[in-house]
Amino acid sequence: MPTDVRSTVGRALWMALPAWVVSRVLVLVALVAAHLAAGHVRPGDPAVRARLAQGLVAWDGGWYQTIAEHGYGSAGREALRFFPLFPMLGRGIGAVPGLGTAVALVVLANLATLGALAFVWLLIRDDLGDEGLARRSVWLLALAPASYATALAYADGLLLLAVVATFWAVRTDRWWWAAGFGLAAGAVRPLGLLLVVPVVAQWWLSRRQGIGPGGLVARVAAVTAPIVGAGGYLLWVASRFGNAWLPFTVQEQSGHRGRLTVPLVAMWDDLVAALHGHHLGSALHLPWVVVAVALVALTWWRLPAPYAIYATVVVAASLSSSNLDSFERYALGAFPLIVAASTLTARRSIERVVLVVSGLLMVGYATLAFLNVVVP
Repeated sequence: MPTDVRSTVGRALWMALPAWVVSRVLVLVALVAAHLAAGHVRPGDPAVRARLAQGLVAWDGGWYQTIAEHGYGSAGREALRFFPLFPMLGRGIGAVPGLGTAVALVVLANLATLGALAFVWLLIRDDLGDEGLARRSVWLLALAPASYATALAYADGLLLLAVVATFWAVRTDRWWWAAGFGLAAGAVRPLGLLLVVPVVAQWWLSRRQGIGPGGLVARVAAVTAPIVGAGGYLLWVASRFGNAWLPFTVQEQSGHRGRLTVPLVAMWDDLVAALHGHHLGSALHLPWVVVAVALVALTWWRLPAPYAIYATVVVAASLSSSNLDSFERYALGAFPLIVAASTLTARRSIERVVLVVSGLLMVGYATLAFLNVVVP
């Protein structure tokens, strides 16, 4: 690796490290708080005991661990909704003597998140030319309320790394790099497929710059890479289980994301239910839906079009199911929302208040997740 590249990567990681460390400490504080509170607020609840025993491998982390250790065949069709790259990497890292799969998945998730934060800093610095905004975006992304999920054995950190790295690559005219990162994004989670939209938009916007030798092939590769990444898994599912769409049909079951619906319909249903005193827990998502929609509008005002386009399609996809559980975590993948929000915190006093409030909310939501109250 050339010296200048090593220096750039090293600086990006150094700029991301403090925010990453603080966010990990806050999640551990939440885990300790959940252990202390469990006996008082939910005594004798077996589900709470199970979540606390699982720790950072709770909720979907258990599914990833099962897939990594035993494969999809042993995990059953329910496991097919989890795309393969994260558990595959976890299995490989877990082969290190004395480490184990559970620890490997947690380490992978956290290191991938550190890499994602570093790429956010690098992207904003190189593309928008604003190191102050880059620093603020890193801190706000690390301390966003839903960011506690990136400390768990979840694939979100790896997806975020692939997505932000793809943006950095296409915005700095590194299309082969974008193809590699996009391939990974498609194999991590279904939302990785949405990268096709901003990559096409960036190609269209840069069409007047001309295409050098090999440039057309690289651009086509970057556009199709997320589809290839996801398509390879779907083809394997078809060959093994006879139906390539099982990962999506399983996810549409009522116990998971539920059926597809028009965006915001689920929000309206939850609001009506809450007003009638039903499903009050679902009402917790409504303020965040409003915040996310407002930030989408802000991305169109403050950021280049590919950022705004990606934020729009991710939020729309997140609002297109009848169950809004995990909406905040899905919306976190629309990282331009965080960048747009950070444009409002240029004054240090405002930034401090926002980060403190956001960090406290993250601890609160993480504690509730460990207590089996909210779904990450």
